[in-house]
Amino acid sequence: MLSVIVTLLNFSPAADRNKQPILDVLREVLPERGNALEIASGTGQHVAWFAAALPQWTWQPTDAMSAAMESISAYIAEQGLANVRPPLVLDVMAPEWLPNTEQFDLIYCANMLHISPWATCAALMQGAARHLTPGGVLVTYGPYLEDDVATSEGNLSFDQSLRTRDPAWGIRRREDVELEAARAGLQLQARHAMPANNLLLVWGRSPQK
Repeated sequence: MLSVIVTLLNFSPAADRNKQPILDVLREVLPERGNALEIASGTGQHVAWFAAALPQWTWQPTDAMSAAMESISAYIAEQGLANVRPPLVLDVMAPEWLPNTEQFDLIYCANMLHISPWATCAALMQGAARHLTPGGVLVTYGPYLEDDVATSEGNLSFDQSLRTRDPAWGIRRREDVELEAARAGLQLQARHAMPANNLLLVWGRSPQK
């Protein structure tokens, strides 16, 4: 059985490197327990790592690619995690993600915005606004451009390579993402600088005026 699980595991070196720094920040910003929805789970490495370290949280992994389900399930099985639901296929561009009555204290999305068309940013923010509990947060992680911060040579090269692969891809301006968040009723609550010129951003509901 173990050999079968191992053969199904996809591995991302970047996810392996950043999972602990991200977890360290999640421990700072999250309450002791809650329900989490992961968008673009990819290999499943993040959700398995976070669920093992935060056992009082229940996790729902998802990905737009049905082919990702096997690897996500294999990581869950390998760790014997009882607090992770079976993965679901979820496309952020769909008009409905899950039943609108389902609410989450955390919606987590890593490394999606720069390898997806820009329209996915608005879809992510609008979907998060529908599915967050009143005090819940959306956490996004990845590289960003910022008007008031010099862009590293590494991120400039990475952005160029992304746009060469697909003109619809590219590192997003944090300020543009903030505008899309505001249109959905969300605002930036915290900015955490992360290793390798990445940012972890925490978004929550805008205060009612």
